[in-house]
Amino acid sequence: MELRGAEVVLRPVAVGDEEVLDRIVREPEVAAWWSPPDDFQRMLAVVLQGEVIGAIQYQEETDPEFRHAGLDVFLTARHHGKGLGTDAVRTLARWLVHDRGHHRLTIDPAAANTAAIRSYRKVGFQPVGIMRSYWRDHRTGTWQDGLLMDLLAEELT
Repeated sequence: MELRGAEVVLRPVAVGDEEVLDRIVREPEVAAWWSPPDDFQRMLAVVLQGEVIGAIQYQEETDPEFRHAGLDVFLTARHHGKGLGTDAVRTLARWLVHDRGHHRLTIDPAAANTAAIRSYRKVGFQPVGIMRSYWRDHRTGTWQDGLLMDLLAEELT
């Protein structure tokens, strides 16, 4: 599978990508919001002009009564603020809606991660509410609030 956005390409993580992704997820600007995952193979690499600049992941709830998908993304700090995360999220969201048939998507950034929240709003995600003490900061061990956001298929920009 390869998904093409306006600027980025999303593709399965390949041999050699895991080392790059591990370095990225340990950058201070990324580690503030992400702990190193156990398995990068469950993600898609975010590629810009042939360079792996981050990863995006999704999970699907398949119970027909609750069917939806959730997603999350991280990019290397030197590509923050350039609209590339927005492009990656929009690209995956379109695939999840149009090809996988989801009517609703969720994303759950840290409540303090204003840059991520701004990016997700550009795709059409709307705040649902604060999830108190939602995620544990792996650096400090303290619980942090998260913001639940969702997007209905017809709201996808």
